[in-house]
Amino acid sequence: MSHSFTKLWIHAIWATKNRKELIDFSIEKTVYDYIHNELIDLHCPVRIINGMPDHIHVLFLLNPKKSLSDVIRQAKGGSSHCINGVNLIPEKFAWQTGYAAFAVSESQLDAVYNYIKNQKQHHLKKNGQDEFDDFVKLHGLDTP
Repeated sequence: MSHSFTKLWIHAIWATKNRKELIDFSIEKTVYDYIHNELIDLHCPVRIINGMPDHIHVLFLLNPKKSLSDVIRQAKGGSSHCINGVNLIPEKFAWQTGYAAFAVSESQLDAVYNYIKNQKQHHLKKNGQDEFDDFVKLHGLDTP
């Protein structure tokens, strides 16, 4: 085969530093826009971003010329720089170190999209840490 073809949908999750509830309703669209713009600048089309005050979920198409860790680092770093640059919140904003990321097959895109879209409803039953732990178990990963 003389060409390389990739299409990797990624469901990424990351939290605010110390899981502080910093992203309230009044600023969430702005925060999501900052993340969206960072990903678009990296040529990673975004399908949806949503979350809770202490964490976010992003479904995006990974640019095959970029590593996943570089993309996440830029999305987190660039968005926190923007948030702090305009003093969006009274205190210094930071994302927690690390992230979780899972490949999503085409057949599961709509299900993952709807899961992310309905974050507020999911968290009526489960907190963010429990949700994260369930994802880790579902994907057969070990956590420290």
